[in-house]
Amino acid sequence: MKFLVKLLLGVIIVFTLCIGILRLMCLFYPNNYKLQVSEYSRKYDVSTELVYGVIRAESRFDKDAVSEKGAIGLMQIMESTGDWAAESIGLTDVDLFDVDANIEIGCFYLSYLLDKYDGNTRCAVAAYNAGQTNVDKWLATEEYSKDGKNLDKIPFAETEKYVEKVLENIKKYSFLY
Repeated sequence: MKFLVKLLLGVIIVFTLCIGILRLMCLFYPNNYKLQVSEYSRKYDVSTELVYGVIRAESRFDKDAVSEKGAIGLMQIMESTGDWAAESIGLTDVDLFDVDANIEIGCFYLSYLLDKYDGNTRCAVAAYNAGQTNVDKWLATEEYSKDGKNLDKIPFAETEKYVEKVLENIKKYSFLY
């Protein structure tokens, strides 16, 4: 009987610790802006985990973020990309600091990149960071892509780190939510 009580207490303690760790992880991997992410990821057929992974890597959920290169908002959209995307989906007078507009444009752009690269998340995320022109060049170079469809190596260290960070974020969001 004592053994069963100790076992039960042990299970309760482990369970409580696990719940605490999960809650702590959720603080580091928040799912803020759930309504917008859910709506626009569904509208553009992009996983919510990918959207959250990009937001976390790009701005760490700072809707007012501006990069040194001029990327704006949660998903760090360049004005030229924002203008092109807004025109493509019929939005006018877009403010990239607006959470709805930023997430919609980011989801549209990720969807576009996923379509362009046949659903290859690694290529799409690399293009989101380094641009389509660079990814297209890398895919056409045997040193970086053996098959012309997958990136075996990314020559920009910053982009390689970014892609790995987003892919790791996706795993964590898939686990947590």
